[in-house]
Amino acid sequence: MTWTNINIGLKIEIQDKLLDSLIAIGKCHYPNEFGGFLIGFYSEDYRQLNITDHILPDKYKGTRYLFERDATGIDDKLKEFYNQNPQKYYVGEWHTHPDNLPIPSSTDIDAMKSIAAHGDVAIKNPALLIIGYNHSKVEIGFYALLNHKLYKYDTL
Repeated sequence: MTWTNINIGLKIEIQDKLLDSLIAIGKCHYPNEFGGFLIGFYSEDYRQLNITDHILPDKYKGTRYLFERDATGIDDKLKEFYNQNPQKYYVGEWHTHPDNLPIPSSTDIDAMKSIAAHGDVAIKNPALLIIGYNHSKVEIGFYALLNHKLYKYDTL
């Protein structure tokens, strides 16, 4: 499935199978939030982000309205992806909003800005996937940080 932001001319591509897997993983932690790391690569012209994989955190704190992941041990997992395919690397974060909409909170926005400013993170425009759901409906929100502003992507 392709997500686009027409205003800035960028796209995010993610396979339905991967998205379905993230939804299922998130629902296993209901009623608490849960999430992890997104892995992928950009097209040669940097206009399309291709999300191909994910990594789950070894340590995290999930409550009804908060998800905090720990990056302990993630370096080794990221190196493994890179060693298998040097084109793939960390591209962003994902988490759930159980019984809520996939709209970034101020905490989410601050976290994305902090990630982009972190010296050990090679990407300055991290993607954010929020999966909002309840018992009958799932809604997806894709966002990317660009020039310290979070932009929403839509399906066409």
